[in-house]
Amino acid sequence: MKILFAAAEALPFIKVGGLGDVASALPKALAEKGHDVRVVLPLYSSIKPEMREKCHYLKYFYFMHGWRNSYCGIFEAEIDGVTYYLIDNEYYFKRRAPYGEYDDGERFAYFSRAVLEILPQVDFFPDIIHANDWHTAAVPVYLDAQYRGREGYEYIKTVFSIHNIEFQGKYGMETLESVFALPSDWAPVVEHDGCMNLMKGAIERANAVTTVSETYASEILDPYFSFGLDSILRPRQFKLSGIINGIDMKTFDPASDPAIPVHYSLKTRKDKVKNKLALQKELGLREDKDVPMIGMVGRLTSQKGIDLLYPIMEELMKKDVQLVILGTGYPEIEDFFRFCDAAYHDKVRAMITFSASMAQKIYAGADLFLMPSKSEPCGLAQMISMRYGTIPVVHAVGGLKDTVIPYNPEAGTGTGVNFQSYNAWDMYNAIERALDIWYDPVSRDKIMVNAMSGDYSWKKSAEKYIRLYQSV
Repeated sequence: MKILFAAAEALPFIKVGGLGDVASALPKALAEKGHDVRVVLPLYSSIKPEMREKCHYLKYFYFMHGWRNSYCGIFEAEIDGVTYYLIDNEYYFKRRAPYGEYDDGERFAYFSRAVLEILPQVDFFPDIIHANDWHTAAVPVYLDAQYRGREGYEYIKTVFSIHNIEFQGKYGMETLESVFALPSDWAPVVEHDGCMNLMKGAIERANAVTTVSETYASEILDPYFSFGLDSILRPRQFKLSGIINGIDMKTFDPASDPAIPVHYSLKTRKDKVKNKLALQKELGLREDKDVPMIGMVGRLTSQKGIDLLYPIMEELMKKDVQLVILGTGYPEIEDFFRFCDAAYHDKVRAMITFSASMAQKIYAGADLFLMPSKSEPCGLAQMISMRYGTIPVVHAVGGLKDTVIPYNPEAGTGTGVNFQSYNAWDMYNAIERALDIWYDPVSRDKIMVNAMSGDYSWKKSAEKYIRLYQSV
């Protein structure tokens, strides 16, 4: 099959969140199975120079987007068997960051149309266009509204993936024609609750809709998780499915990870503790292999369940544990962890930044990995932590429920610890249960073996996507 993957971010060029990982790993896994896979993304000015150098200029052209005659440059790169097209338009993409601009709606309306306009320019008409999240949600809409009558576009099918339903691309209906250049008779397709909703339009028009775990696919039919789209999704369950993400098993491999000081594998798992000692030394914490370290890596937002730490922090700090946090997010949450770092400086380190290398050191050095997310479409960090033999402690929602199997001490099965209700003291109880496992050498070794033996690759998921593509 010929597959075009449209996304607002993709490694190794640019990453903001989990979409950047998926838009890299899934196309690569599909290409390895013999499919012609290409990825299209914006040529942001924030892409690092060494990656821009890998791109060579193909051509430029202009296309009409409503009343605008828009410039579109095309750059191309080939990495790991996947062809990447990067859309060049400095007016839209020469910005301080990929997202968060006042005109994001206009920027990604342009990009979504460019995804379709470049097809004859690069002589590639795919069988499937796989659009992702609200940034490319207009692609299935534009295709059906304005391109079906053009040669080459007649039989293209579309798949739309929801990576996070909270962000839907909402704009005033007055932007329908002026910004999004859609005819007025298409207003019912994209209108929801009185406003433009790009994700709603994609759910309406795509041939198939996916999300990134089976549990999340059922959760978003519930108003608690759907952010208002449950009424749109429930009648369309026939085309909704969940496929769990994977991780790049070569990149996230404790046996070869260049970021960690001491390599180890399933056979040499006893060497994992050396990474904890090295991390303790680097962070100025007490160097003691018998002190359990709890790690957290990710966005510091309420959706990630950080507020559950507020009421239990004092009680947690009475225990002989260390807590290491890495991430950025809401200012009030950042300030909370800065306070904890100052108040419990012998036990807590809060690094309010993001560093890929430090994240890897935490995955390898921590004993427990805490993910109390209020909702979690898939989550990658819990799979990475298990790959590194670190016990995940998670709220049993979305992909966390699908990937972390609760440890059963009698049967010796399971890979982590979970808690069912979104409650601070239920989370605290889960941490205590995880500590009990860690303090028992037999249970600790068994859960580490179980976790490190898991297959978190894209192989099974890629097969499911191929079957989905074939079905549409």
